[in-house]
Amino acid sequence: MNPIMETMLNHRSVRKYTDEAISDEMLASIIACGQAAATSSFIQAYSVINVSDPEHRAKIAAAAGGQVWVEKAPRFLVLCADLKRIDHCCQQEGLGALEGQAEHFLAASVDVGLMAQNMMLAAESLGLGCVFIGGIRNDPAVVAELLELPDQVFPAFGMCLGWPDQDTEVKPRLPVDVVLHQGKYRTDAVPEQVAAYDQAMSEYYQARSSNQRVSNWSEQTAAAVQRKKREHLLAFLQGKGFLKR
Repeated sequence: MNPIMETMLNHRSVRKYTDEAISDEMLASIIACGQAAATSSFIQAYSVINVSDPEHRAKIAAAAGGQVWVEKAPRFLVLCADLKRIDHCCQQEGLGALEGQAEHFLAASVDVGLMAQNMMLAAESLGLGCVFIGGIRNDPAVVAELLELPDQVFPAFGMCLGWPDQDTEVKPRLPVDVVLHQGKYRTDAVPEQVAAYDQAMSEYYQARSSNQRVSNWSEQTAAAVQRKKREHLLAFLQGKGFLKR
């Protein structure tokens, strides 16, 4: 164990912040750390929009389901899977425009995810608190219009940054031996593993210091994926030039 690993294992989502500002220099350093993440074939298929306009923040917060921390956080960023520059390179080099291949969309999505995780780790190492906002995908067209995102750029998720004004517990993750498979996927073990984790999460939800509830991982997970299908996304992405083939 070392300080970097301890910071990783101490991660928790933070949604309440003090009024203390985050300097432009600190933000630039955090983004530079994000850029140090691995990137597919060095394409660096990501962009970050620093959203400072209060009206834009309010509209994005509403689109995300009323997440007020989007409005109140000292910094709110929208992280984008960005193939615009790559498309320019392809045309400049005489190789033709991008044609919406699924592989290119997946590469850009992985790139922005890796970048974002590096950014969060850097921010948390400085004592900042963060939370990702997947809710912007509830209405990506609104986000794209407000931020003037061109074709080949998709608003993947948002990120709130600020100095924490709350101290929440770390949620217990699935045990390592559940997610680490040796040689082959252990399908038969899934029911027993999920049942054991449901029990652990039920105990956590009832014992934590705030927002106690009677629930478990299965209930939360099933609701998260089955009630957030966002079936409008495919048409939006195709309209932006993604996932056409």
